[in-house]
Amino acid sequence: MDLAGSNLLACALEDLPGAREALEITGDSPNGYPPLVSAIAARYGVDADRVATAGGCSGANFLACAALLDAGDEVVIEWPCYDPLVGAVEMLGARPRFFQRAVETDFALEAGLVEKILTPSTRLIIVSNPHNPSGVLASDAEMEALARLSSRTGVPLLVDEVYLETVLDRRLAPAAVASPSIVSSNSLTKAYGLSTLRCGWTLASPEITRKIRRARDIVDVSGAVPAERLSLVALDHMGALERRARRLIEANRALFEELLRRHPALQCAPSVSTIAFPRFRDGRDAGPWVRRLFEEHGVAVVPGSFFGLPAHFRVSLGGATEVVRAGLDAIGRSLSRP
Repeated sequence: MDLAGSNLLACALEDLPGAREALEITGDSPNGYPPLVSAIAARYGVDADRVATAGGCSGANFLACAALLDAGDEVVIEWPCYDPLVGAVEMLGARPRFFQRAVETDFALEAGLVEKILTPSTRLIIVSNPHNPSGVLASDAEMEALARLSSRTGVPLLVDEVYLETVLDRRLAPAAVASPSIVSSNSLTKAYGLSTLRCGWTLASPEITRKIRRARDIVDVSGAVPAERLSLVALDHMGALERRARRLIEANRALFEELLRRHPALQCAPSVSTIAFPRFRDGRDAGPWVRRLFEEHGVAVVPGSFFGLPAHFRVSLGGATEVVRAGLDAIGRSLSRP
């Protein structure tokens, strides 16, 4: 059982009404398929000139970095973090500097820690919300403080929000809606099980969006027309996709919470998403246990050493409930072993 991947269970064509009928291979969309751009804009209540489409959220993050960075620039990034964010920065010749999201504070996002390491060479701040790998949601106060810092210093803030729509208790607006200095990135992948469409986007000011679109001209020009048309179908049926996601997330999260209740050797920051980042309470390195879990039970989780925190492991709660149940049961049996 794979509890290492972080996507919601993949949709089939039958999960998306009208998908078969929408398939088409002709079209020209240098700035994104216009109906798709308009649908994304309408979903978030912004004008279409604030939307740039991309190949998934990772592609959107890369294009945002390419639009805003030059070689030698400094970028302030959270730690632990999603490794491709660092990879994008380094590929562009920029230099990452890290601020800590500490285990002791349940990975809280603290603007003061960001401000302490800003320098005159800082050209971008990058965070994720909910946080990857912990699934922790930043408080409104934390995000507002970071937005004020970005606005006051003139350093743009890129917020990877690919897990934001897995938050079930309230609908949260993208951070970019609040300030022209913020870029939000997202996709149809993590919350809706449509990874194969590679439909990602950024929301930003019109000025930054123009730069991101020009960056895409260099990378891949435009998206694949069939995928963009199917992505529009998805946005037209978000109600059905949201209900499907809710059923999976609620059931799987309940199973994970039961695992934590049964096994006090683990402690876990309060995830609100489809990923969680438990740790061994005694601080032991989880790596040997992760290897044994896979060898003896065929269950894959992500070792915390991948994120620089070896006592942790990341588990995905986005798969089919029967698979998640079987995987968590195997984790429980392995934890009970002397």
